[in-house]
Amino acid sequence: MLKSSSRTAIEVFNSKLEVLLFRRRMTVSTEYQTAYQERVRRQLQSNQEHLDSLRHPGCQVTFDVDVVETPVPDPDLKVFFFDIDNCLYKRSTRIHDLMQDSIHDYFKSQLNVDDEEASSLRKTYYKEYGLAIRGLVMFHGIDAMEYNMMVDDALPLQNILKPDLALREMLQRLRESGKVDKLWLFTNAYKNHGIRCVRLLGVADLFDGITYCDYSKHDLICKPDVRAFEKAKLQSGLGSFENSWFVDDSGNNIKKGIEIGMKKCVHLVEEEVDHILGKTPAGSVVISDITELPQVVPELFSKK
Repeated sequence: MLKSSSRTAIEVFNSKLEVLLFRRRMTVSTEYQTAYQERVRRQLQSNQEHLDSLRHPGCQVTFDVDVVETPVPDPDLKVFFFDIDNCLYKRSTRIHDLMQDSIHDYFKSQLNVDDEEASSLRKTYYKEYGLAIRGLVMFHGIDAMEYNMMVDDALPLQNILKPDLALREMLQRLRESGKVDKLWLFTNAYKNHGIRCVRLLGVADLFDGITYCDYSKHDLICKPDVRAFEKAKLQSGLGSFENSWFVDDSGNNIKKGIEIGMKKCVHLVEEEVDHILGKTPAGSVVISDITELPQVVPELFSKK
């Protein structure tokens, strides 16, 4: 009886200990989530205040962000499609790393997982689906618009991105050459992030439109999905991919551009190929900085 009572007492003690540890884990988790949400709230406010204060040339968008009526496809229209992240600005700015940290924090907070699992899930979803958010929506029922607000919109981009005069001059030369009819932004980010980037860089007025991954839709369509390219074609009014040029830092996206028949695809590799994004495909040309475009497509920069 004594042994039986002792075992029962130990079992009761262990049970109470497990409850105590569980409550402690939940308390720590709740505290982390509260601190995380408050930090994001303050950053969002700071970001918006800075955006409202912009006065430099090219800080205002001059095109309709959301196309109400798609234009009639023009068989003669020539369009140059530009990726934004790690393309219009340098990868060495480390915004990509900052974004990965932000995604990591979101995984921890919303999925209540530890650092190791958050890192593993983030990398897996990014590699398999092109965007971490696609995996979150598919397998965890995450609200993509909330994710966008807590992750992309909360990045302190104004601390890193400044007006880029060399980029602006290059884009102006391309426009003034008359060799292409439209310069079009083509991003896997939601519109808020893409527009904020070009406004901070001082080139928002040099583009004619944007095709973005619409996080408000249930089916998130993004590069290299061919449907994303078809969407960009439709929204820009492009009649044929044969009259289009494309620059992107993702080898997988460039490969798709080549497959669908884009006239010339430029793979931007600043230092070394990111194998998660895919190696440089045959048939593409490589640059290490966006301002090198005149060197690989000189025919577009010579005036008529």
